[in-house]
Amino acid sequence: MQPPKPVNPMKPIEELRYLVLAAQREGNRFLAEALQSLALTPSQAEALRTLQEWQPLSLIELGSLLVCEQGSPSRLVAGLVAAGYVTRTPSSDDKRKVVLTLTPRGYELAQQVARVEEALYAALGALISDEQIETMLPALWAIVTGRPAGDALARRLRRLPLPSRTEEDETPG
Repeated sequence: MQPPKPVNPMKPIEELRYLVLAAQREGNRFLAEALQSLALTPSQAEALRTLQEWQPLSLIELGSLLVCEQGSPSRLVAGLVAAGYVTRTPSSDDKRKVVLTLTPRGYELAQQVARVEEALYAALGALISDEQIETMLPALWAIVTGRPAGDALARRLRRLPLPSRTEEDETPG
């Protein structure tokens, strides 16, 4: 017996939407499982790796680079500070602002996260070719360009500038 045909079959654009969502969830699930041994969430891992590459950063600057978190990453950073991975120090320019940097423990953990990410990329690379990736990139950029997550990624790729350090920053309250 064959399964019944759907009454309203999915349009290709709808299938794409769900495939992107499913791929994101599977990638995040793989990453979350791999990060369990480090006691980190994918969002915490992204913040550590971003600080590793870009530090020192203000809270607003870090938030502008994160794809995982929109707006201010105050709560995310507070957890990393409490765990001893990130330091908050008053800005030399404006004592009301804070500057975030990795501690030595945070730097070592970021190095471990980089190894986990490399394993993820190797697993993904075994599933899809470089040519397929190059073909998909323009379509995915078309979806995210000008949107908050797309802008965060564009900043990480140095295609957009960071927000000015003179903008209002959050201090711990």
